[in-house]
Amino acid sequence: MTDKTIQITIKDEAKELIKKHVKPGQVVILTLDDGSNKYSTLGGTCTIGADFQLIVTDQKDPEYPVVMENNAGLEMYTSNNELGFLTDGLLLNARNAVISLYDNSGVIDGAVAVREYTPHELTAEEVKNGKTC
Repeated sequence: MTDKTIQITIKDEAKELIKKHVKPGQVVILTLDDGSNKYSTLGGTCTIGADFQLIVTDQKDPEYPVVMENNAGLEMYTSNNELGFLTDGLLLNARNAVISLYDNSGVIDGAVAVREYTPHELTAEEVKNGKTC
């Protein structure tokens, strides 16, 4: 199966904010922040498809095979799960140091976080509370 490629435009202010977090050789993953994946910090049915984040990591994640061609020179990916919430005309813009994600339908998320991913072992408390990813 060939990985899909999609296009995203990154405006200058958003580009500057993102690049502050990205070191040479790192990749950026556009992922949902709704409890549906290992990168999520939020959760609950009220956030499904509404909250996105940019994860900066040291290596490509095979669960995120969709290449996001962009004008910022970033190695960027997403997954087929996220594509269900995105349409054509993807754009990252920023105003007052807050990144927003748009597509042809309008604003998808008005506050996209940029997070550096550091894997960690689950604590006993996280396991007890059902945190498994």
